[in-house]
Amino acid sequence: MAVENTPARIGKSVEIRGEVKGSEDLIVDGHVEGTISLSESRLTIGPNANVAADLTAKDILILGRVQGNVVASGRVELRAGCAVEGDIRAMRLSVEDNAGFRGKVDLTQGANTSKAPEVPSPAPAGGVA
Repeated sequence: MAVENTPARIGKSVEIRGEVKGSEDLIVDGHVEGTISLSESRLTIGPNANVAADLTAKDILILGRVQGNVVASGRVELRAGCAVEGDIRAMRLSVEDNAGFRGKVDLTQGANTSKAPEVPSPAPAGGVA
């Protein structure tokens, strides 16, 4: 019997230099240099991982070391013990205590970020001025 939705895995003894692309969930526990792009999938950087790459995915969970920019269309989670050096751009960000992070954060609000919502001016206090 085949197990469905089991994520692909890059083991801790595996080293990759270049571009990793895919359309399924991926767990990286090894060493990757370059880029990792999973536009509609979940990327997990395991506790043994040492990644020097720009990351792009729907959701990204980081438990290990990452040097590079992180872009998620959904959520980025930085867990305790991780070390991230680079900018993060996502819809949501979760940072646990003892997670290491150095960089900038851009929490985008979707396609309407260019226009601020209009706020009506408050009515004068006490009636007519």
